[in-house]
Amino acid sequence: MGPGKTKSRRLPLLPLRGLLVYPSMVLHLDVGRDKSVRALERAMVDDHMILLCSQSEVNIEEPTEEDIYRVGTIAKVRQMLKLPNGTIRVLVEGVLRAEIMDYLPTEEFYEVMVKEFPEEETTDPEVDALMRSVLSQFEHYTSLSKKITPETHAAVSDIDDPGRLADVITSHLSLKIKDKQDILETIDVRQRLERLLDILNNEREVLELERKISQRVKKQMEKTQKEYYLREQMKAIQKELGEKEGRAGEVEELRSQLEQAGVPDQVKEKIEKEIDRLEKMPTTSAEGGVIRNYIDWLLSLPWSKETEDDLSLSKAEDILDQDHYGLEKPKERVLEYLAVQQLVKKLKGPILCLVGPPGVGKTSLARSIAKSLGRKFVRISLGGVRDEAEIRGHRRTYVGAMPGRIIQGMKTAGSINPVFLLDEIDKMAMDFRGDPASALLEVLDPEQNNTFSDHFVEVPFDLSNVMFVTTANAMHNIPRPLLDRMEVLYIPGYTELEKLKIAERYLLPKQKREHGLTDEQLQVSEETLLQLIRDYTRESGVRNLEQQMAAICRKAAKQIVASGTVPIRQEEAAEQDEPALNVLEAAFGSDGEAASISGQLEKQQEASLQSEQSMGTEQLTEVKALNVDLELLKEWLGPAKFRYGMAEAENQIGAVTGLAWTEVGGDTLVIEVTVMPGSGKLTLTGQLGDVMKESAQAAFSYTRSKALELGIDPQFHEKNDIHIHIPEGAIPKDGPSAGITIATALISALTGRYVSKEVAMTGEITLRGRVLPIGGLKEKSLAAHRAGIKKILLPKDNVRDLRDIPDSVRSEITFVPVGHIDEVLLHALLPAKTEEKAGTPLL
Repeated sequence: MGPGKTKSRRLPLLPLRGLLVYPSMVLHLDVGRDKSVRALERAMVDDHMILLCSQSEVNIEEPTEEDIYRVGTIAKVRQMLKLPNGTIRVLVEGVLRAEIMDYLPTEEFYEVMVKEFPEEETTDPEVDALMRSVLSQFEHYTSLSKKITPETHAAVSDIDDPGRLADVITSHLSLKIKDKQDILETIDVRQRLERLLDILNNEREVLELERKISQRVKKQMEKTQKEYYLREQMKAIQKELGEKEGRAGEVEELRSQLEQAGVPDQVKEKIEKEIDRLEKMPTTSAEGGVIRNYIDWLLSLPWSKETEDDLSLSKAEDILDQDHYGLEKPKERVLEYLAVQQLVKKLKGPILCLVGPPGVGKTSLARSIAKSLGRKFVRISLGGVRDEAEIRGHRRTYVGAMPGRIIQGMKTAGSINPVFLLDEIDKMAMDFRGDPASALLEVLDPEQNNTFSDHFVEVPFDLSNVMFVTTANAMHNIPRPLLDRMEVLYIPGYTELEKLKIAERYLLPKQKREHGLTDEQLQVSEETLLQLIRDYTRESGVRNLEQQMAAICRKAAKQIVASGTVPIRQEEAAEQDEPALNVLEAAFGSDGEAASISGQLEKQQEASLQSEQSMGTEQLTEVKALNVDLELLKEWLGPAKFRYGMAEAENQIGAVTGLAWTEVGGDTLVIEVTVMPGSGKLTLTGQLGDVMKESAQAAFSYTRSKALELGIDPQFHEKNDIHIHIPEGAIPKDGPSAGITIATALISALTGRYVSKEVAMTGEITLRGRVLPIGGLKEKSLAAHRAGIKKILLPKDNVRDLRDIPDSVRSEITFVPVGHIDEVLLHALLPAKTEEKAGTPLL
């Protein structure tokens, strides 16, 4: 700051928003803020003098010291008028410059110590020359600008004081507050005039440029309307100023993104053509938005971005084991893929199809595969998809066109080699809009998907690095050509032991976390979990089991919050531990598995006893842990929903337990046959499909052909009506695997021989009595195990499938291979007795 005699004084401060006052200026101000009003009142009480300083930001309601400029103007309040809206209008006159030295601790308003800068008098010829130059430039500025009247220029020309001249001229210019503040802070008059001269030169050049642009645009007005005129004016401004805004800036930004995207040459050429089209397109054109959307999609796809695979077999195995119990075949397939990747530089992504009943962990397994590989994971659901455009996208000619779900998923993944889950692939349908399953043929073919073509993208996209995983509940709903492209990994249901382990290791800790419970607050014994699995769920997976465990956690949370503590006596806790081991031994036998579980129970009991001893005698009768026992389980969840062990309670005539495969796992079916006097009518009921009806006809024909050998009246079909029924008639049933079951039930009813209640069977029958192989043996065996069956009759050709049966099931069920119906009858029918035959109407 320049020289001058200065002195300090104490003044109230009035911060200004979007406004600046120079010395010798007279203007009105509207004051509404509380602190500002109180500062005015203080000034009126004293000598009517107040300091006016501008804020650096207009929007700040309560400015701090950092928000207010240090240099301002001391002004005298001439008039003050209160307006109806509560604000005060004052007339102020700027007196001289001043700088804030310090803020005083006044809470009602801003009060500061200021240093005054009186205007210095000078007669320097250089200053006179600067004044003349400033006046000359201002006159030129006035001639170009329409905002300043000639009267204003005349009034300015009469000012003799150089400092006042600079202040008045600056106040009439359309400058930012920051620029006006620079003039205010320039105390030296010579420097102030020089800065003002630079500002006037710049403003004059801008005005001349505006006039030049206006003249250029006016020549084109004959051809266009007003909007076109404004657009061209903007273009001209950008051209003269060299600014890259609007469409030009948009195009420049897209070109910059293209250089950094690393797209293939073919795609780069396509994008460059589209950018050139966009550049020539009018801003208001609707086609411009379509082109911009297309370019954005092409630039956002991961053409070359790739994540590095984590090929550590041990780490991947640990991750898979942590997330899932069992599922050995899918885990082994992932490890095989990693091993091959280590040996081969580039391996086409495998296409796995996980088939199994609901709730066995198909979707979560795909997520774990991505985690073990260190890849991105993306999932799309195909359930209910009917439109082929959902897979391949829409043509760009349609309004609202967009890429298909495959390309959308790749954009979401952000890499060219994610694990891509196509969920519920068997739930797709087709209608007049096309067949989405057929559109997936190219996606899931390793020989074709390196040039996948989406209707919207229009350029080939490489999907060969993607590891596709699909899930389905049933294979027969998947079109054969699509199924042929996938490697099917069947995930069967879980045994009781596996469900127990999953509940202990995964489901119960997860539900405790989600319900805000800790191990110290809730304890669920293995005995209770086993009872929950047997009596309250009947499924191949564990989804319903998890729902029941969530119900237990909710009720436990309510009770814990309501009571805080649960009284448990030490004797009761000891009594609860004893039957648990007995139940487990009954369920799983006394092999090593049960021994390991019993060892865990003993360790838990020892740890519990040690903790009770360390807590003291006072806390032995009251702990903050809620132990869910069988009685509490029944109270919370109600009576058992299912009866454990669905085998027949006693041997019966004409009723045989068969084994069926469904999309949700295996199940047992009791096939009933009754014989009544009649005319030979054969009735089939129970929602039977065509294949099962044919099996019944084949069993009936075989029985007729072997009537004498079986001890049956050869004319039985003429004297009796036969009714074959499969209960649960509301559920459709189909398939050939009930052939030997129907034949056995029919022969039992006709001969009056009892069928063993411990036997279940599955197999297809021919007219000559041969037993043909069936599918789904593991699921059927699990269902028989749940039902308490002790012996399963299966076709000899299915012996190879016994290796898939869990050891815990094979140890409790006897599997008997049969090749002919005679062998089936030998194992299923009990020896004939006189008292049994006496009740038979045929013999």
